[in-house]
Amino acid sequence: ERRVLRFPVRAPRIGAGEEMRMRRTSHFGPALFRFLRDLAANNRREWFTENRTRYDEDVVLPARRFITDVGPHLRKISKKLVADPRPVGGSMFRIYRDVRFSKDKSPYKTHVGIHFRHADGGNVHCPGYYLHLEPGNVFAAAGIWHPEGPTLQSIRTHLAKNRAAWKKALEDPRFRARFTLSGDSLKRPPRGFDPDHPLIEDLKRKDHIAVTKIKQADVTASDFLERFIEICGDGKPYMRFLCRAIEVGF
Repeated sequence: ERRVLRFPVRAPRIGAGEEMRMRRTSHFGPALFRFLRDLAANNRREWFTENRTRYDEDVVLPARRFITDVGPHLRKISKKLVADPRPVGGSMFRIYRDVRFSKDKSPYKTHVGIHFRHADGGNVHCPGYYLHLEPGNVFAAAGIWHPEGPTLQSIRTHLAKNRAAWKKALEDPRFRARFTLSGDSLKRPPRGFDPDHPLIEDLKRKDHIAVTKIKQADVTASDFLERFIEICGDGKPYMRFLCRAIEVGF
C-alpha cells in the first residue's frame, strides 16, 4: 500500500513572502519515536536503507518544518540565534555516527538532535539552544557543551570576576524553576584560580549547559512549538551571561 506524505518532500521555503507565525499544529508525531525505537533495534545500514522513506517522512521533514517555524520566534529572544532548516549543515544534526574512534560501530544515532547555534560561532562550541528527541529521553538545553580551551578560560575568568552577575542569572525565577546545570567538571580547581573562591565548583565546570527534561507526550502536542519557545525564553539570563563572558552579542 502506497504511503501518503504528510508534507511535501521539498524543503519549506524561507522568506518567500509568507509571514511566519506560531501555528497550533503538531510538528512531530508518534511515528518519529517509533522510527527511532525501530532503528535502535535494527542499527544496520541495510535496515536503514530499506526504511529510508520512513526516516525522511517521519523524522527529517517534521524536524525541518519545526526549525523553520521556530526561527522567527527565536529571533525575538535574540537576533543572534540561527534556525537553519537545510538538511546538511543546518540546525539538525546528521543521523550518521562518527565511529572512527569508537568501540561501538553502530552506524546511526538513535536520537534526533537539533541545535540553534549563535550566529557568531561556526560550530557547536558556542552558546545556543539544543533539543534532544529520543524515546524515553527528551530534553532541551541552553549553553555551551565542551567549549574549546580559550572559550572555557574566558568563561571562567568572567565568572570569577562577576560573581554577582552569575548568581543573578542562576537565581532568575524562571531560569531556576526550569533548568538544572549539568555537564562534566574537573576534580580539582583549574590552574590559575583560587581554590577558595566562593564559586569554585562552577569554576571547575568543563561544560556550561543548563538542562530541562521534557515529557515525550509534550513533543507531539499541538502547542509544543510554544512550549519550546517558552523554554528558550526562560534560559535567556544564562545565555546572556555566557555571551558576555566570551564577548559576543546576544
